[in-house]
Amino acid sequence: MDIIKNKVIYFAVSIAVILIGIGFMIYNYSEGNGLFNLDIQFAGGTSIKVEKLGQEFNNDDISAIVSEVINDGCQIQRLESIDTSSGDTNIGFSIKIKNIENNQLSDIKNKICEKYNIKDEDIESTSISPTISGEMQNNAIMAVVVSCIAMLIYVSLRFRDIKIGSSCIIALVHDALIVLACYAIFRIPFNNSFIAAILTVLGYSINASIVIFDRLRENRRRLGSKNSADIMNVSINQSMRRSIYTSLTTFFTIVSLYVFGVQSIKEFALPIVVGIICGTYSSVFLVGSLWHMFDSFKKDKRQKA
Repeated sequence: MDIIKNKVIYFAVSIAVILIGIGFMIYNYSEGNGLFNLDIQFAGGTSIKVEKLGQEFNNDDISAIVSEVINDGCQIQRLESIDTSSGDTNIGFSIKIKNIENNQLSDIKNKICEKYNIKDEDIESTSISPTISGEMQNNAIMAVVVSCIAMLIYVSLRFRDIKIGSSCIIALVHDALIVLACYAIFRIPFNNSFIAAILTVLGYSINASIVIFDRLRENRRRLGSKNSADIMNVSINQSMRRSIYTSLTTFFTIVSLYVFGVQSIKEFALPIVVGIICGTYSSVFLVGSLWHMFDSFKKDKRQKA
């Protein structure tokens, strides 16, 4: 497979997916829903959680309870968990509200207790101020930036080639943008799980890229008479089966977590599934082409000089 020759097609596919994600962000913002579905951890607000309700419920009934106390909207999420002692399924819900006072919180909790005949201690509430949420946003951005810089330095030193490090970082930025598009399209709650998901994807993707560049280093010694495009194509094709098989084993595991996990696990697993797919794609179809472009540009510059 001639990856380098068809690089324009692979670049176009990536750009199209990223533009679709940006389009969803713009649409969500124009509808007044924000670029992303920010959880209270990033937007500030209050979370009310009932993990063991003991009965079925209707989202409209809960929304009506909240509407009686405040005029602002709320996010209602069904919670399910397995009781390890009995094996029964616990049914509950969580309510996420922005900008609520303590007396309003007490009113909502009292109305929930009356509606579903539960006790106040069965309801868990957590409040996060806008200041703390702003710090979380800054920490999330800082974590991604620092990890990318650290990987750029590590890869460049390991292979003694800044072109390899730059290619890997561009591929990582590509993967991060695809995951962000996933959050925008599927309206996945943007919370602390995002930090874990994005760093997991970046770490997985850089590992697959390093395998290809390790093979490139070996083939440059063995096939030194060939041009860089042919050597890179050989290296990618030799590593492709390993990269795909490794990704498939991880993919099946994360999909199982998504299918059988609770809601919080699903919110973490879905971005990982998307990240594995785009990380494998970028490692096989993008990173080698990026390196070849940088290498050709450097050679042309030398020839002109």
